Amino acid sequence: MQQETGLVFDIQGYSVHDGPGCRTLVFLSGCPLRCRWCANPEGLEPRKRLMFLNARCKQVANGCMQCVKRCPYGALAPTGDKENQLAIDRSQCDTCTTFDCVSGCLWGALGVAGKEMTVAELYRIIDRDRQYWGDSGGVTFTGGEPLLQRKFIVAILKRCQEGFVHTAVETSAHVDTEHFLNALRYVNFAFIDVKHMDPEKHRAGTGVSNDLTLRNIRFLAASNWPGRLVLRVPVIAGFNDDMENMAAVADFMQDVGLHEINLLPFHRMGDSKYSQLGLEYDYKNVDSMPLDHLKPMQQMFMQRGIACYIGSHTPF
Repeated sequence: MQQETGLVFDIQGYSVHDGPGCRTLVFLSGCPLRCRWCANPEGLEPRKRLMFLNARCKQVANGCMQCVKRCPYGALAPTGDKENQLAIDRSQCDTCTTFDCVSGCLWGALGVAGKEMTVAELYRIIDRDRQYWGDSGGVTFTGGEPLLQRKFIVAILKRCQEGFVHTAVETSAHVDTEHFLNALRYVNFAFIDVKHMDPEKHRAGTGVSNDLTLRNIRFLAASNWPGRLVLRVPVIAGFNDDMENMAAVADFMQDVGLHEINLLPFHRMGDSKYSQLGLEYDYKNVDSMPLDHLKPMQQMFMQRGIACYIGSHTPF
């Protein structure tokens, strides 16, 4: 179990918005959804991703060609254009395993999202961080979809349980039910995202139906799982921010016996990552959503006996 490997694209400390107390966040690569507003596009694929930050590149300024020389596939070429200094053949980069261009970059313009880690390596970082958590903190696994790397997530969750580490997951629950319920045996706190209650609208926004997510929530709520479950809705203007959809979420929660929900306003904090990956961002011209827009929704949930937290205003 200690040598089971997974692909981790980021680790962040000192988080106070992703579960109880102060926490360490572990981002696992790979996701079955393709949400058009995704804030972590570098974690969508279950492989390493080349990222290019044009603002740091010195090719135009001083003629630096180190990355071009290091690439064994000829996937990089200078453009002479200050706004986009490298032409990158992403089809070559997507199959690359060595990323020699990154080690050749002297300015930090090129990087790799994704690092293979064993359970033992990751747990050492988690255990190192526990001194900063306080009494109620722990580790939160997110992504991407943290449950997608099946063997790795179960192995690291078991190791955390053995080490008396409080565990949380942020998940779409879009994985097969047997694996979902098995993994949650080692989880103390779960956020599950409900993007939309209408299956076809859910598919239009995420690429998949919501059937599996809702089924897994229903199974978990009916089980004897002792953890705390909070549903979350990323509120996206023009997609799921109407009261009809929110009322349908409330109906579902009352039907399965759930009493806590967190509404998250849309933000564009992942905006620059799309350009670094050579991708177009569908929401690049959409403004962040003010919290006031969520207050009528919050009132509706609370009137129906459901605790509703908006943004980072949570009691976790």
